[in-house]
Parts: sequence; C-alpha cells; structure tokens
Amino acid sequence: MNRLRRLDRAERIVLVVALGVVLGALGSFLVAQASQFPISWTGYAPLTLVEPGGLHPWVEFLLWIVLAIVWAVCSIAMLRLPSSE
Repeated sequence: MNRLRRLDRAERIVLVVALGVVLGALGSFLVAQASQFPISWTGYAPLTLVEPGGLHPWVEFLLWIVLAIVWAVCSIAMLRLPSSE
C-alpha cells in the first residue's frame, strides 16, 4: 500500500484500467477453458446430440459478477488512498 500512496491519481487510474483488462482476460480464459470439448474424438454417430462440456450459464454469470466485484473493490481501495502530495 505504501507504493500506491506514492502514485498520483492519473497513475492509479491507469492501474485500475489495467486491473480491469487483466480480470477481463482472466474471465474469458476461464470460460473458454471450461467450455472446450475433449481433445480425443470417440466417433459419435452422426445424428446423436452431444452435450457440450463447460459451465452452466448461471455459473458463468456468477464468475463475471465475482470478477466485477473484485475489480470494483480494488478500484475503490486504490482510488481512495490519500496521495503523498
């Protein structure tokens, strides 16, 4: 926290935006990893319905909500710190 106090407001805003980009990339990566099909194909019949693996839509929704809350809390904490100026 002491290092963050040395930064001025513009630098903190850049950190908040960067944190948002990183959390967005993390969320996209987690959703993409959870929804991939198995690597090995086992030869299903042509007209059979194959259930795609992955997260349920409500779990994806909760994941994005949690990431947004983490971003908001970290952003508020970073931007409320008194500066050393």
